[in-house]
Amino acid sequence: MPEKESDLSKKKATAETDKSTAETEDTAKADKSKQKVAAKTAKKENSAKKTAETAEQLQQLQQKYSELEDKYYRAEAEMANMHKRFKKEQEQLLKYDGQSLARDVLPVLDNLSRALKIEATDEAAVQLKHGVEMVYRDMEKALKDNHVTRIDALGKPFDPTFHQAVKTVPVEKDQTAETVVEVFQDGYLLKDRVLRPAMVVVAQ
Repeated sequence: MPEKESDLSKKKATAETDKSTAETEDTAKADKSKQKVAAKTAKKENSAKKTAETAEQLQQLQQKYSELEDKYYRAEAEMANMHKRFKKEQEQLLKYDGQSLARDVLPVLDNLSRALKIEATDEAAVQLKHGVEMVYRDMEKALKDNHVTRIDALGKPFDPTFHQAVKTVPVEKDQTAETVVEVFQDGYLLKDRVLRPAMVVVAQ
């Protein structure tokens, strides 16, 4: 009888030991499972973090690229505009080449014109006046050949672009208001540019 109780005690102790061992193994398995889950979670978090960092870096690079592209196109447009301006300025210089010389010649032409208005009283004066007239015509032709032309002002409507009013007079019977009735000094054009406006009297 005592032997049977001893066997039962042994069996009970063995069962408890087996149960404890099983619980320990289960705990170990659970811990390993938790560790695996934690490792996977950490791996996912690291992967997500790296993805976010990569996306941020990509966005920064895209922004820098966009800024550089914008600067490039702006610089290219500015260069094109500068080229156009330079070309236009060159064309203007060529178109109005000789402008300063033409302006300097105009007073000489004015003096010759005044000399021609003086009445010749003797043969010598007539010959002199004829010589002055030839010089005047030659100068006028040379200017015309270089696209310098006289502004036709007399009898024309007053235009401040081409005329400079130095005096106004009342309108007479055969005149129209705001019309040039007298020219004090001829005006000239270089192609389509006013070299000097005509100094005129305007009827009002």
